[in-house]
This record gives sequence, structure tokens and C-alpha cells, in this order.
Amino acid sequence: MERILDNLSVVMPFFIISWGIFTVSTLWKPQKFRNSILLMIALFFSVFFIASLAGKYMGTVLLFAFLFSFLALLLVPVMLIINGIVTIKREGKSLGHLLSLLLGLLIGAGEIAFGIGLALEVQSFSHEYTLSKLIAAFIGSSALYFSVLILAFVLYMIFMQFVPHFRSFDYLIIHGAGLIDGDKMSKLLSNRIDKAIKVFNRSKHKPIIIPSGGQGGDETVSEAEAMEKYLLEHGIPEEYILLEDKSVNTMENLQNSMDIIYSREGRHRVALVTSNYHVYRCLLYAKKIKLKCTGIGAPVAWYYWPSAVIREFVAVFTTKKFLIWTILGYILFVLFPAYEYARLI
Repeated sequence: MERILDNLSVVMPFFIISWGIFTVSTLWKPQKFRNSILLMIALFFSVFFIASLAGKYMGTVLLFAFLFSFLALLLVPVMLIINGIVTIKREGKSLGHLLSLLLGLLIGAGEIAFGIGLALEVQSFSHEYTLSKLIAAFIGSSALYFSVLILAFVLYMIFMQFVPHFRSFDYLIIHGAGLIDGDKMSKLLSNRIDKAIKVFNRSKHKPIIIPSGGQGGDETVSEAEAMEKYLLEHGIPEEYILLEDKSVNTMENLQNSMDIIYSREGRHRVALVTSNYHVYRCLLYAKKIKLKCTGIGAPVAWYYWPSAVIREFVAVFTTKKFLIWTILGYILFVLFPAYEYARLI
């Protein structure tokens, strides 16, 4: 018992502080990506908290926790590869559909290199610094770094599904998606509209729905018109629908819809409805144009979701703000340790 109390005295402050910061940040700005990082940190200290309750077996519990975490990271490339194969079979070959498979192979190769290097290090019990060890450590650390980033991003997507939101809105913006054969609704788009209809039906104060999407070169009608037809067929009165049919991308969806909303009098409590993987990027763009809104995610087919998340991951993390933080993190956790290791060779 004394051993447990000693362990808790060290771990408890970190456990409480990490969960406290996460809770405050979530309540303050629930749709910030940093909350997923804070959640991972809180879960990290939770492992130590649980292990400390094991007393003298704390080391054993931490070892199993480490192995479990490493297996979770190994599942990232495995699931990406499986998803890539399934998506290609279902949707056909394209660069977008190949992303999951290629990224899975790349990350998997890096993690395998890291595992082999670590196993050889443990087996040899050698502290000799060599170029081959440096290369293996660098490749493996790079793969693990980006695996953690992807896991954090996925965690955010899941987390966003549980963020509470007001049920009473004045406007619902539905983000368009490509039509099939020029005028037919895709499952991806119908899921977005179904989610908006659920929000509409649950609202005591019925909001105006703004289907947003222009007409592509291979489309016979605008996405907004196709969505309007779907809404009318599913019982939404025409007077609650306002079309935005000029936009060609996500930013224009938001900007044009905002212009419509703020040209009208009254309260402007806004929600945007899109696929769950797309919510974060939409909120980034909304913040850029100073549109205050809540993001609501619609479900996506399981085989499509990973590839879509990867595309969003690339889109988000190549923006200026996230690219800077990603590079700084890479320098701190990968390049700097590699540089220090190289100095010892």
C-alpha cells in the first residue's frame, strides 16, 4: 500500500493537471484540434496513473501499455493498406483512392525498420553507434511521428462526433459533393442532407436550409438544385430552402452562404453540415472569413472514411499554420535526436 501511495504522489498531479487542461480547453473551444492532442496527453498520464495502482508491478503494467501502444501504431499502416485495397476494388483506381495504400506501405516500411533496429539493438546489447542504426532510427522515428499525427487527427474526427451542439439554429449550410451521372445523388451527399433533415426536425425553431454547391463541368444540374429536390422529396417545405448554386469549392460554399445569411435580418445562428471527416477543414475556412458557426458531421461509409481522412489530413497539415507546427515538431522529435545521434558516430 505504501508503494502505491508513493507512486500516486508522483503521478497524481500530472494526471489531474492534464485532464483539467483538456476539460477547460474542450469547454472553452470544443472544436479546436488541439483538444485531440490534449486528450492524448491526458490518456498518456492516465496509463501511468493506472500503472501506479499496481504497486510493485508498475513496471510490468507500463511494459504491457507500451507494447499495446506500439501495436496500435502498427495497426495504422495495416488498416491503411487494407482500406486502400478495398477502396480500389469498390471505387476503381485513382490517385485519391491510392493514397491510403501508398501511405500505408510507406508508414509500414518505416515502422518495420524501426522495430528491426530496436530488436537488433536489444539483442546485441551493444551501445556502439553506427550509420546503419542511425538510418533505421531516422526512418522509423519519421514513420512513428507521422503515425502519431494521423492517430491524433483520427481521434479528433471521432471526438467531434461527441461534441454537443445547440439544437436550435437559424441556418443550416449543407456542403455539396459531386453528383453521379450528372444529376444523381451520391451516398456521401445524401448522408449530409439526411443529417441536416434530422437537425431540422429536432429544432423547435425551424432553420433555413442552404444547399450549397454549383454545377460542375460533368453535371447537368447544380449540386444545390439536386439537394433541393431531395429535401422537398423528404418533406422539407420549400419556404425553408434557400439555394446557393454558384460555389465551386468549400471556401466559396461558406463565403457565398454567409453573404446570403447576412443579407437577411434577424438572428444568425449558423451550423454547417458536411461529412464528419470534412468538418475540421470547413471550420478552419469559416474562421478565416469570420463566419461563426457550429460544425455537424454526417456519417461516411467505413471503407471510404480512411482515404477521405488522409486527404483531409494532407489538406489541413499543408496549410501554413499546421505546416509550421508539423515541421517544428519533426525537427524537435526526429531531426534533432538524429543529429545528436550522428555526432556520436
